[in-house]
This record gives sequence, structure tokens and C-alpha cells, in this order.
Amino acid sequence: MRAFANLLDRLSFTRSRNAKLVLVRDYLAETPDPERGWALAALTGELRFDTAKPGFIRKAVEARMDPDLFRWSYDYVGDLAETVALVWPARPGANREPDLSEVVDALRTASRREVQQLIEGWLDALDADGRWALLKLLTGGMRVGVSARLAKQAAADMGDVAVADVEEVWHGLTPPYDDLFAWLEGKAERPSADAHGRFRPVMLAQAIDEASDFARLDRADYAAEWKWDGIRIQAVNESGVRRLYSRAGDDISAAFPDVLEALNFEGAIDGELLVLRDGRVAPFGDLQQRLNRKGVDSALIAAQPAGIRAYDLLAEAGEDVRHLPFVERRKRLEAFVAVLNESRIDLSPMQRFETWEALAALRADPPAGDPQAAEGVMLKRWDSIYEAGRPKGPWFKWKRDPYLVDTVLMYAQRGHGKRSSFYSDYTFGVWNEGVLTPVGKTYFGFTDEELKQIDKFVRDNTIERFGPVRSVKANRDFGLVLEVAFEGLQRSPRHKSGVAMRFPRISRIRWDKPAGEADELATLERMLAAIEAGRAPSRE
Repeated sequence: MRAFANLLDRLSFTRSRNAKLVLVRDYLAETPDPERGWALAALTGELRFDTAKPGFIRKAVEARMDPDLFRWSYDYVGDLAETVALVWPARPGANREPDLSEVVDALRTASRREVQQLIEGWLDALDADGRWALLKLLTGGMRVGVSARLAKQAAADMGDVAVADVEEVWHGLTPPYDDLFAWLEGKAERPSADAHGRFRPVMLAQAIDEASDFARLDRADYAAEWKWDGIRIQAVNESGVRRLYSRAGDDISAAFPDVLEALNFEGAIDGELLVLRDGRVAPFGDLQQRLNRKGVDSALIAAQPAGIRAYDLLAEAGEDVRHLPFVERRKRLEAFVAVLNESRIDLSPMQRFETWEALAALRADPPAGDPQAAEGVMLKRWDSIYEAGRPKGPWFKWKRDPYLVDTVLMYAQRGHGKRSSFYSDYTFGVWNEGVLTPVGKTYFGFTDEELKQIDKFVRDNTIERFGPVRSVKANRDFGLVLEVAFEGLQRSPRHKSGVAMRFPRISRIRWDKPAGEADELATLERMLAAIEAGRAPSRE
């Protein structure tokens, strides 16, 4: 457990992606089986303990110390694992430190009644760093800046193979991945990539550089289609094994049984998961109601009917077609979807354009009747194979310019992980009849230096406290103006303002602008009306 704790500790204080890769790679290379396999499973989100709930951890610590003191400490620190690791009153005479594999094996077979006793014994035996690592493991919230793909990349680097090769076999593997490491160390053949219903590593697009890319690219080499505003998915049905994957390879099938039912084919398609009503794309907020769920009921399925807008074919009737050029895959996809005759799976249409200027005009004019359906356009070389990762040149994304409004900071809350000491989660509002009305929350879009500046502003101008939330001084004569960028708007009866923003983020901190000059709610309402009417919204 000590080596795993040391890894997590170093990762949490390392900013560089390359440095994180080296840390994970070296850990995997130097740590024996099965410890490294369980660590890899934890970092990739494949290790979950249903019986170890955060409530057990709170109950355990509140049995050892004053509950109010713990709650105050938790409020100050802002992270459960870090708080418990620091305040845990260990009892003398504890057992030896447990190994990572020992913890995993015990939790996989323990009943709910046994879990709390196990947790208490381990916390007694570990030092503060070990306790923190243990609790991160139990809750599944690593928050050390390592994505599942970065962890797989580190494993690939260890074996000097391409990360796509690891992803290709990943869904046929199970923790602690003995066969994976045997292959990476040259002791065995590569694990089979022929598991039915497996995930194929996705091909990603580069953001286009308007200033330079169009001058060097030949328009005739590229196809164009809308960049649909849903989530990227891969739908697979092979030998009766049906799966729906996110672009990161997470299995999201349980939340979309209606979509699984529609996969009446043998193969794998790449596309966009959307809420579709009579062939029209609903706002992203409708789809969001179904995401990240372990299951859905018939009422939610009926209210938010999901479907797939297909834009690539990866496999058909047992044949891998990723090596074919896009122009051939597209022809086969058109025939593939036509044969399905399934209302929940349709085809993303190609968009004709003669010049780059014409494409720019297309980008500014979203599909009729679907004003928020597309967040830009995609460009794909006709001769491009389906290549895992983000190769340079074959595919480009040209996102629509974001909408902008000036808002006023109203509330702030501490973040998590390395941000747990900073007020980094912000609620912002606009004016409505002389009163600030909240219209959104965000926790990104600013630099580390700007975070420190906003944090100081919050601490210097807190006027009320509501648990972990701080109310910040804001009126017509004083306040911090944040220029907020967002991708779309929709009506929302759940919000006091009546509107909800899509992907809000801080674009600029307007230290120069008086709070009284921030935007009005009427501005957002005009923008929303324009979007609903299919017109370009304006702040004016």
C-alpha cells in the first residue's frame, strides 16, 4: 500500500502530463503482480467497491472523534479523504500495513457489516499518506490528474507499444491484468483483440487554425458534416453482445436500453448519441438527464428518447473496415443504415460546399429547425483511414464561436483535490430588475494565477457563509465581473432565471468593468429567443 500511496501523492503534486506518464510507467514497471494490476484498475476507473460507501467512512471517523469537529474540519479542507487522513485518531497496537492486493481481496468478499471494521483497522495501521490513498481507492475519486487513457498510455510506454494496441484489447481483459503485463514485458503473446462487443479506439479531430490551415488545405480533399451537439459514442453488436461506449471506452449501456434494443445489426458504428424527436435533435440538456445513470425507467425513456446519428462504420458482419478510406466507409455506412430501417438510428448527412468561404457561411447557419443541434462543422479527408488517436491532418473540427455575456460573481465554493484549499467553483449572475439572479456555475476557464486572484477576492469580500459556500459582496457599485463563454442556451424551469447554459466557462476576468454594467437577464432571454428562432443570437 505504501508504494501505491506514494504514487498517488506524487501524482497529485505533479502538473506536467509527461511527468505523470513517467511516474505511472515507472510504478508499473517496478511493482510486482498483482499490485500493479490493481493500481492500474484503480487509475482507469475499473475498480469499484459497492459495499464501501462514503457514509461508512464518515460513520467510522465520527465514532472516534467529536462529530461537529469533524464536520468543521471537512468544511475547511473540502475533501473527505484528505480530511479523514489528517484527523483520524489511530489506536495503538494496530496491525501491519495492508498490501493493496490485500485490501482489494478483502473488500471484494466483505459484507456491508464487515466493511466498517475493515476500514477502521486499515486506517489504524496506515500513516496519513496511506490513509489518504486508501480512502481515495475506496471512494473511487482519485482526482490526481490521471485519466483512464493516460494510465493506458503509461502501460503502453512501459511495453514500448502503441496505446491504441492496449485500447484494442482492453475490454477483453480483467483486473489485475496479468496477461496484459506478460505481453508488455515480452513474456507472452498479445492478448486477443477478438472479444465480442469490444471497444475500438476512437479517431479524434484537431481544432482547425483558421489563420493557417485553410491556406494550405485543398477543399476538394475534404468532406464536411455537422458537429452534432451530443456525446460521441460507439455502438457495437457482435454475436449478440451489444454495447454502447463513450469515446473514452466507458460502457454506458445501462442508461440507454432503448438504444441497445435498436442495434439490430452485426458490426460497430461511430456516431453521436442524441435525444431525437421526430428526427429533430433536442437540446443537450435533454440528453444530460439520461447520462451517468446506472439505470432508467420507462417514463424517462419516453420523455427523452435517445438515438444515434451515425457518421462512420468500423466493422460490418465480422469484417474490420477501419483500414478503408473514408469515402468507401461512408458508402458502406449509407447502405448499412438504410437496411436497418430503424427510427432510432439515422445518418449524419454530408454538407456540400464549394469554397472555404461557403463552409464558413454554413458553419454560421445551423440546421433549420435544430438551432442548437450543431456546435460547428467537421472536416474529414475522403482518403483517410480510421486511425486511433488524433493524427495530424485527416480530420478537423471547426466549432462555432461561443456566446459571451458579462456576469457578476455571487457565490464561491472550495474545489477538490489540488484545489481543495482554493475557492474555485463559482456561481455567477446577471441583473434582473436591479437584483442579481444566478444563471450558471463554472469551475474552469482561468489560469492558476487567476485562481489565486479570485480566491483572494472571495476571502476579502465574503459577506455570508452557508456551509462550504461563501456569499460574495456584489451590488451595483461593487463586484467582480466575469465574462462567461458558453455553447448554448435552453429554457429551464428548474433554474430561478428560467435559462440554463451549456458548458459555461470563464473567458475573461473583467477587473476593469463596474458590476453595474454587467448584462441583464433580458439579454439572455433575447439570445435564447434568437436561438429558438434559428437566428444568430446577439447581446445587443
